[in-house]
Amino acid sequence: MMSESVAEIKKQLEEAASLPSFIAKYEADERCGVRNLVQKAKKQWIALQKEEERIEKMKFFEKKYAEYTLICGIDEVGRGPLAGPVCAGAVILPRDHDILYLNDSKKLTETKRKELDQVIRRESIAYATAFVSPGRIDEINILEATKEAMVKALRRLLPGAVAEDPEKRNEEARVKPDLLLIDALHLSSLPDIKQVSIIKGDEKSVSIAAASILAKVKRDHLMEKYAQIYPVYGFASNKGYGTEAHREAILKYGPCPIHRRTFIGNLV
Repeated sequence: MMSESVAEIKKQLEEAASLPSFIAKYEADERCGVRNLVQKAKKQWIALQKEEERIEKMKFFEKKYAEYTLICGIDEVGRGPLAGPVCAGAVILPRDHDILYLNDSKKLTETKRKELDQVIRRESIAYATAFVSPGRIDEINILEATKEAMVKALRRLLPGAVAEDPEKRNEEARVKPDLLLIDALHLSSLPDIKQVSIIKGDEKSVSIAAASILAKVKRDHLMEKYAQIYPVYGFASNKGYGTEAHREAILKYGPCPIHRRTFIGNLV
């Protein structure tokens, strides 16, 4: 054991597949640097156990409705911004998934959201996202536009729909969910599928949280593209939300084509 340098042991911790094994291997090492690494590993192990417990609690609704084979979580992002579309995500996770750190997308860092976005896309049974435009929001109001985005996302999961990721999701992979877990809404246009509306669902259901993350990453990416087209509004940072700088830009330059006219009436 002593033949290994502290730097080598540190690298082992960074790459450790099993924290308990690392702790057991080096706990007797009396070198100060190694003791610090063991303490760090113990803290990481405690944090990991807490996260696993949190995720298990977030599987409450998925377990409660375990008789349903395909449970789909649905959530939206972008109801409040002054500009840009509203985006909905729909995700069916496998029953035995072990994805950690799923949560309300707003509570995650951008880096963690992007990391989880890739994990969800890779490990899900099926997923889809959908936008409803600012013009449509102005036409039918944000609540109805949110529901419309959710329905559009769900329908992209169904047999015959165009796959969002053609390399992974071919026509045979399209599925029809047995149950919808939805963040705070009911979709009356889908009477043939059982629905469960959950207040703050993105904090209480892993499926809804996964949908929230996909929708957030998708919408943020679009708003970053819009920032290149309409640079004066700061869309890359504010994502269309009504920051002071964004409001001042509207007052100075007027609205652009992706502003929601029904949201900025007091600024134009």
